[in-house]
Amino acid sequence: MTAVNTTSVSNHRKLAPSRKRRAGAEAYALVAVWIVIILVFSFVKPDTFPTAANLSSMLGSQAVLLILALGLVIPLRVGDYDLSVASSLNLSAMLVAILNTQHHWGVGYAALAGVLAAALVGVTNGLIIVRFNIDPFIVTLGVSTVVQGLIYLISGSSTITGISSSLSNAVLHQPFWSIPVDFYYAIGLCVVLWYVFDYTPFGQRLLFLGQNRDMARLNGIGIGRLRVTALIASATIAGVAGVVFAGTTSSSDPVSGQGFLLPAFAACFLGSTTLKVGRFNPWGTTIAVYFLVTGITGLQLLGAQQYVQQLFYGGALVIAVVASTLVKSRSDRQRQSSTEGDLAAAGPPAVPKD
Repeated sequence: MTAVNTTSVSNHRKLAPSRKRRAGAEAYALVAVWIVIILVFSFVKPDTFPTAANLSSMLGSQAVLLILALGLVIPLRVGDYDLSVASSLNLSAMLVAILNTQHHWGVGYAALAGVLAAALVGVTNGLIIVRFNIDPFIVTLGVSTVVQGLIYLISGSSTITGISSSLSNAVLHQPFWSIPVDFYYAIGLCVVLWYVFDYTPFGQRLLFLGQNRDMARLNGIGIGRLRVTALIASATIAGVAGVVFAGTTSSSDPVSGQGFLLPAFAACFLGSTTLKVGRFNPWGTTIAVYFLVTGITGLQLLGAQQYVQQLFYGGALVIAVVASTLVKSRSDRQRQSSTEGDLAAAGPPAVPKD
């Protein structure tokens, strides 16, 4: 029995370094591909792609999407889908426009009302899902449809223009390197989420819940409360994204916010395949957002039509979901193999003597 255990332990130790190297390669594969894409487009379009103007455009134009995707990461981390984030964004932007232009509220108060309304959407999602134990996919899809109907109602199905320029100044001001300040807002949010996820008990509970809900319940984690909190946080951040969106366009229409839903999910799932493979993480999501916009911008500079954006986002989402599923399956097998190796190292249980 001892010889068998020794062999098992030896094989287990030999496999560990190769697994670490493979995991490291996977963690930075998207970054490597991103660098290659940048180099290729810079070579093919040297006069337009690798310019300060193009860099500023790419970084600033994706700030709303990045903020929305970072909010979406939170419920995804606990294993819940929130299909209402785009409607929450749209509701917030529309309220800012209506309250500021038609009711003459100050921009700050209108923005606060928009964020609170979006947070209320998250409260509704969370309470229905947890109280009645319904699939979040169905609940958030239904709530999203209801919210979209409310947006049509309050806006009269029309575009609201004329939002105060003070909001645009707060969002599009360029303090450093000609990059709009909304980009720095998004990066600041990314830093906050990274700290919460990696260095706080709350973040660790989110991860634990997402990995094994039954085990989290057995360890006394308040699953329902945590899921509701994650959905409220997601909707609130979507409300912030709506305020930024209203500032970038100085207007709001009933439908444009829905266009962010697919790209946000694509970024989150693609981000889960980089840096911390198999986990939804803020830095991976940030990299994914700018990886996608780099490819889309480069192709458009080469003459591709507008539909390439939908093709790129849709294809990225499918590939990322498949990749994350494969990674999860392999991680489960590796954990099982590691457990078996540890049991082999421990040897058979001691038999008490008479």
